[in-house]
Amino acid sequence: MTRIIHSLAEVSEGYDALFCDLWGCVHDGIRPFPAAVDALRAFRARGGKVVLVTNSPRPRASVAGQLDRIGVPRDCWDTIASSGDSARAAMFQGVVGQKVYFIGDGETDAGFFSPLKILDNPVEITKVPLNEAEGIVCTGPFDPMAAPSVYRADFLYARTKRMKLLCANPDIVVDRGEVREWCAGALAQLYTEMGGESLYFGKPHPPIYDLARRRLAALCDVEDPRILAVGDGIATDIQGAMGEGIDALFITGGLAATEFGADVENPDSGLLGSWLDAAQMSPRYAIGRLR
Repeated sequence: MTRIIHSLAEVSEGYDALFCDLWGCVHDGIRPFPAAVDALRAFRARGGKVVLVTNSPRPRASVAGQLDRIGVPRDCWDTIASSGDSARAAMFQGVVGQKVYFIGDGETDAGFFSPLKILDNPVEITKVPLNEAEGIVCTGPFDPMAAPSVYRADFLYARTKRMKLLCANPDIVVDRGEVREWCAGALAQLYTEMGGESLYFGKPHPPIYDLARRRLAALCDVEDPRILAVGDGIATDIQGAMGEGIDALFITGGLAATEFGADVENPDSGLLGSWLDAAQMSPRYAIGRLR
């Protein structure tokens, strides 16, 4: 049974590292959550390590820059494992070919195609029109407010050509402040439903957890039972942690905030239990917001 807690400090002594989600847990895409920042600082102050494990399609240096711009202080985290890094490694190994059709924000996600020096003999990637492509790379929709169905015609063509779609962010939606936006995961889901093949590298899929463990190991030696995953995405953060055998803290006041009663800070235990049963998920802990 999931235990509702009121602060991270209640359980933090049992863990040496956090795999902490960002969007919806530490910030809302516009500003940081002060209580969450304080909770992470306190965890680090007692010797814990904080790995930010994010489905951002950006390389970790770009994620760090984004955090700086919105005011998330660097003293509340140690390192970053991004879906973008995991997906880039696969792309430069040629998993969707060398000539790719790119769906995403060309300006924001430009770093995704920067050379990856950690690989031996990476393939050369060229962005081309869809009719010349061997595969698709998707970091997000061209317009995050437009329904994924606008891609149906392109996806029908891609499926007939047996193209694979590399999804650099498995999230379906994200809340930027008060506005809900579509993410790359929604497009990959549509392509799969249409019979295409989508390749995922963020939560809940194993590659990003392998990366997170490597980033943590570069800091210290922590076994899985001493890692706590923190996140608000039941189908990404929580499902991924459970699949990896890692304890999870579910942030109920994020994407599913309207499901657990009027008090976002304090979820109703009955509503939470029923909702988790329906989702067939059982995180070890739950809390309204990270604090």
